[in-house]
Amino acid sequence: MTMTDTQTAPLTDDVIVGLDGGILSVSLNRPSKKNAITDAMYEAVAGALQRARTDKAVRVVLIRGEGENLSAGNDIGDFTAIAMGMKPPEDLAVHRVLKGLADLDKPLVIAVKGFAVGIGTTMLLNADLVFVAEDAKLSTPFVNLALAPEAASSLLMPMRIGHARAFSMFALGEVIDGRTAAAWGLANAALPADQVDAAALKACQALVQRPINALRATKRLMRDAEVLWAIMQRENAAFGAQLTTPEAREAFMAFAERRPPDFTKLD
Repeated sequence: MTMTDTQTAPLTDDVIVGLDGGILSVSLNRPSKKNAITDAMYEAVAGALQRARTDKAVRVVLIRGEGENLSAGNDIGDFTAIAMGMKPPEDLAVHRVLKGLADLDKPLVIAVKGFAVGIGTTMLLNADLVFVAEDAKLSTPFVNLALAPEAASSLLMPMRIGHARAFSMFALGEVIDGRTAAAWGLANAALPADQVDAAALKACQALVQRPINALRATKRLMRDAEVLWAIMQRENAAFGAQLTTPEAREAFMAFAERRPPDFTKLD
């Protein structure tokens, strides 16, 4: 994908945004950290999603990761800053990404390789087409970090895969591979890792040829953006409240100290 104008210039080199042939490509570009997402990266993604809604040249959005992974989830440093009282939860740019996902009425395609942790998995529930590597590792270990689900996943995950499976992924941090994700309905197809990007791009190219207003109408009929955003706001409140608890401080301190957390000593 190539840049076509200065509007698409990213706010950080850790996100590559480009428009080519009607496809707005958003590539997480922090491979040395498994594409863990920083606040600056969320700002760049939010800007791309906003542009996708307003730029008539954009007909489909593709999200992918550079290197071997989609994303290892949120950069733990941002969460630690909030847990230690150095930053208010409401300042996190991820909220603007979630609003962008809820409001996006053009097709969203996501390519998944390697790790897809936290929002790396929950954003798939907001996509229209997902192509996943057979050996990808998907997980939503929110409770492990003393947090709560986000991206409307508390609604969408049980709807997609059932309560028991969803609760296991949320509460026990169960990791599933790409084959399982496809079998459960979290992805359209599980493929060898070296075929995932090509399959996602091919799907985007096919969508570009479809009538855009019919696609938008179809997507609006299939999902209620207002309901999704209302759920996301409830989740954001729970997530933010949890970030400031002793449980979260213990989780992040344990992570930094490379030890298992001990939540049993907390009320």
